[in-house]
Formats: sequence, C-alpha cells, structure tokens
Amino acid sequence: MMKKLSMEELGRKTTEEFKHALKVPIVIVLDNVRSMNNIGSVFRTADAFLLQSIYLCGVTATPPHREIQKTALGATESVDWKHFPTTIDAVNELKKDGFTIYAVEQAEKSTLLDVLNVIDKKIGLVFGNEVSGVEQSVIDACTGCIEIPQFGTKHSLNLAVSVGIVVWEIVNKLGVPSNSPVRGE
Repeated sequence: MMKKLSMEELGRKTTEEFKHALKVPIVIVLDNVRSMNNIGSVFRTADAFLLQSIYLCGVTATPPHREIQKTALGATESVDWKHFPTTIDAVNELKKDGFTIYAVEQAEKSTLLDVLNVIDKKIGLVFGNEVSGVEQSVIDACTGCIEIPQFGTKHSLNLAVSVGIVVWEIVNKLGVPSNSPVRGE
C-alpha cells in the first residue's frame, strides 16, 4: 500500500537553501509572454527543477504581481530572474555566458524534443508569446529550434505545459539523476 507523503516527509528546501543550492544550468527565456498565470507557472516549474534562472523579456510582466503570485506560490522568491527590454538582449547575454540557446517553436528544420541530442551543459530555452510564438528575429539568433511532438488536431500546447515538458526532458537528457546533489538529495 502507498501512503501519501506529508509536507515534512518531502524534505523541501527553504528559500535560503534553494538560493545557495547547485542549480541545473538551464535558463528559461520568456519572449513577450502576456499571461501572468503562465509566468507564475513557469516560476513554479523553475523552482521544482532547481533551474538557474528565468529571463523575462519585453512585455512579459515581472514580480511582484498578484496575478503572478497566484500560480507561482512563492517561487518568485526562490528563483532568480532578470528583465530585459528585448528578448535579443537576453539571448545575447546567454551567448556571452556560453549558453546554447534553443527556441521552442514549430519551425522548418526544428528538432523534435524526443530525438534532441543534448551535448552542451548550459542551455537557454526561449518560449514565445501565447498567440504569435517566438519572434523570427529571436529564432534567427538561436542555435536551433526544439519542437514538442504532437499528434492531435490543435498542434499547440499551453505555454506553461510546454515549459514543463521541455524542461523535464532536457533535465533527463542532461543526465541529472533523481538522487543527484543538484536535486538536493
């Protein structure tokens, strides 16, 4: 029989422990994302996977904001973030810091997520506006595009769902085991 774990049994990090923990070297870049619920959800995902940072670009709202907090549930206090006037500014900073940058977008010559070969250890992932996606100029500045395989009629996913899928897959491809010190075990 399985017993649901209590909050104490989960052994979660405090905000201070999170701040000082070794991070998974992934930076999420939000390119003009309008939904504050999506932004808050991305903060929670970044916290759950102990990601390095989130870059909020253009019109993407920044904490503190009540609508972001509703879904972030405090993750804006643990996860490092920066705001950039443009997404190109964020991409250029990541390149300067040795990151390989992928736009998550349906594009010609995109690489399907399940067959993506992750060689580099420092990865920037650009997620675009809920309607228009990642701007073409940003795609042009990236190393490549990652596409999530889809089989239904809509061929689109909610932005926060996409972030969760892509981050989980890349964390696994980076070989970060469940019991890794990066994950706090």
